[in-house]
Amino acid sequence: MKHFLKKMSKSSAVIAGALFINAMAIAPAAQAEEKFVYMTNWFAEAEHGGFYQAVATGIYKKYGLDVTIKMGGPQVNIIQLMAAGQADCVMGSSDLQMIQIREGGVPVVNVAAAFQKDPQVLITHEDVTSLEGLKDKPILIAQSAHQGFWPWLKAKYGFTDAQARPYTFNVQPFVADKNLSQQGYLTSEPFAIQKAGVKANVLMFSDKGYPAYATTITCMDKTVKERKASVAAFVKGSMEGWKSYLQDPAPGNALIKKDNSEMTDEQLAYSVTKLKEAGMITSGDAQKLGIGIITDARAKASYDMLVSTKLIDPSKVRLSETYTTEFVKNLKVLP
Repeated sequence: MKHFLKKMSKSSAVIAGALFINAMAIAPAAQAEEKFVYMTNWFAEAEHGGFYQAVATGIYKKYGLDVTIKMGGPQVNIIQLMAAGQADCVMGSSDLQMIQIREGGVPVVNVAAAFQKDPQVLITHEDVTSLEGLKDKPILIAQSAHQGFWPWLKAKYGFTDAQARPYTFNVQPFVADKNLSQQGYLTSEPFAIQKAGVKANVLMFSDKGYPAYATTITCMDKTVKERKASVAAFVKGSMEGWKSYLQDPAPGNALIKKDNSEMTDEQLAYSVTKLKEAGMITSGDAQKLGIGIITDARAKASYDMLVSTKLIDPSKVRLSETYTTEFVKNLKVLP
């Protein structure tokens, strides 16, 4: 190239230089991806797989986003951090939880629900095979359950607060006492109990009419209004990430283990199997309307349950404020 330029006349070089500058001015500048932060509700695990998968496989970048997944945890107030601007959207454990937060004065809105079923379960020893069979028996539940599934169980099965015992997220009391039952997540505690060599039954609330969605994408009203295109891109990329994760979870799992060094391949494999078996992401309305779908009917069922169990005051929060279908109704990322 140098040799060629030396042979050019001065005027030719000037013309060539001008043409080059002109071409550079006309050429579109490369667009940098827009930064977007999503905060999960716990340490990285398979239950977050679709989001990690979308990062690992470049799906978010395809939609113009540079996404950072931040881990939550037991001592992390993800709503407070989002309100302070440290996350754009967060992962709700359930849509019920986010409706209650909205009633409390924080303007959050559910824009998608990756899990069509809530993974909450009660785990029993072999002799108890139904939720009805737990009446009057001691049950380990966390304090947070009193604002979630416990009032529903009391109303549906006649359970009482006298049965409730504190659950400390340790399966050892259950393992040691055959009279106990305990709460859990379909993809987590049953695995730990199985590893401890104890046979157990797993009773899933969603199979008995519990209406909650889980693993939501929840944002502030302000974010939805001011960054509509970014939220739409994040929702679309996330649901494509979930579809990809269920087909081949390896890329997402590598990032999960990078964020959470205590996560094992065995636990990840167990959780993914359970997600698939239960149709957690792909069942129900997702079959025809796509992964991540929220429907008016299901949103109303969740809201009505909270009202009937006196967990919210309908005069303080309207159903229409708690969710929007605009980002998922035409998405149709089909399983």
